[in-house]
Amino acid sequence: MKTLITLATLLAATPAVAQHQGHNQPASEAHGEHAAPTADSHTGHGMMESQHDGHAQDQGTDPHADHNISGEDQGNPDHSTHQAGPGDPPMDHSGHQLDAVQSSDPHQGHDMGPDTAIPQSGPPPEAFTGPDHAADTVFPPEVMAEARAALPAELGGATHRFFGIDRLEAQIAEGEDGYVWEAGAWYGGDIDKFWIKSEGEGEFGGSLEEAEIQALWSHAIGPYFDVQAGVRYDIRPEPDRAHAVLGIQGLAPYFFEIDVAGFLSDEGDLTARIEAEYDQRITQKLILQPRVELNLAAQDIPELGIGSGLSDLEAGLRLRYEFVPEFAPYVGVEWQRQFGDTADFTRAAGGDPDRIVFLAGVKLWF
Repeated sequence: MKTLITLATLLAATPAVAQHQGHNQPASEAHGEHAAPTADSHTGHGMMESQHDGHAQDQGTDPHADHNISGEDQGNPDHSTHQAGPGDPPMDHSGHQLDAVQSSDPHQGHDMGPDTAIPQSGPPPEAFTGPDHAADTVFPPEVMAEARAALPAELGGATHRFFGIDRLEAQIAEGEDGYVWEAGAWYGGDIDKFWIKSEGEGEFGGSLEEAEIQALWSHAIGPYFDVQAGVRYDIRPEPDRAHAVLGIQGLAPYFFEIDVAGFLSDEGDLTARIEAEYDQRITQKLILQPRVELNLAAQDIPELGIGSGLSDLEAGLRLRYEFVPEFAPYVGVEWQRQFGDTADFTRAAGGDPDRIVFLAGVKLWF
């Protein structure tokens, strides 16, 4: 009797054993390259619930319990009927993208390249909707008219004045000491000015040798240069003479101060003068100034001791100290040289056409 019961039990268990034959093998054989249940690579793959019902009943614990049995993956044809038998080839899941990973990326689909548009700033459109002159809506017309009339003077039309002594110095030379002055003043605006210039020289204890005064109209022809025209009158040497003046004055590149002028006398004599100087700042207060002056004549003027061509040259260095910009004493040295007939006229008068003088003076302006 026991033998019959045992035989019946074995016959009843035979179909179930055949049905689960593939699951009794190791995980690497049953699912190809799938990992063991402790690190199941099917996580996230949708598995049909009907395929696991029998497994749970037969084995008690589902080896695919960690698999994501989501409705989204159940429609995937690659996994909806997934059953791996002992002879099935390994399945490659390296190219699968899991929805859970994709949904966790906050920048998915965003264009993060260098062509991202940069917001542009600017005034809002409402800024251009008001009146052209908003102050007219607040102040009476007569008040606005008075304010507009004051603007040209305050914004470039104002007049100013200046007076300066560029050189007021004593010249000390062997056997002959003298003094020299060069001064200027102007009144006007940015474009047009009225200039007064004066310069001269003499001997200490002697007579005044040279003195002149110029009255010029100055007009700006650029940011750094003015054209000047007017008259010049020579008080000394005698006989007195008047000249028409045309010149240019300004600041050349590298901050060289240039003053070039031509003179036509009432006797028909044509002369010219070129002056150039440069302020080289050693410190904020200590300044070295090279200065050069050339005088030329188109003809001999024997009564004035001037010969044709380059008549004389003055080249010197002055070192000044600005206690304040308006007051700067200086010392220096200068080479004075006469050429051609001018040198001959000087020798005939008992003078020295080639000498070096030492200087001490002051520069002022108000």
